[in-house]
Amino acid sequence: MRKFLYIILGCIGLGLGVLGAILPILPTFPFLLLAGFCFARSSQRLHHWFIHTKLYQNNLESFVKGQGMTWKTKIRIMIVVTISMSIGFVMMDQIVVGRIVLACVWIFHIFYFIFGVKRKKESYPVKKDYP
Repeated sequence: MRKFLYIILGCIGLGLGVLGAILPILPTFPFLLLAGFCFARSSQRLHHWFIHTKLYQNNLESFVKGQGMTWKTKIRIMIVVTISMSIGFVMMDQIVVGRIVLACVWIFHIFYFIFGVKRKKESYPVKKDYP
């Protein structure tokens, strides 16, 4: 029963991660982390398949290996979270405490991605001039 729940939760995380890769307002990274965690707990076959997808390799692989994230990835995540939290901030116009908590979470998020997540240098393809 536990494996079945992990598979369901992993599929939901994967689906939301795919939507996040398409829609600019939905974050991709946390949902793909959820999918990877759940697939690793549920099925070796699903986990193997997931880590060999382009979605995983483009978004999570370097972070999971401890190599960090490129500035481009960090900035993309920070922009999406800022937009998402701004929507919540605007909707809480009557709830001052909610706005304060949301602002604190946003500030922590920005500091974490700037100083807490290791930066990975961009890798550019090497151009060969010989035939």
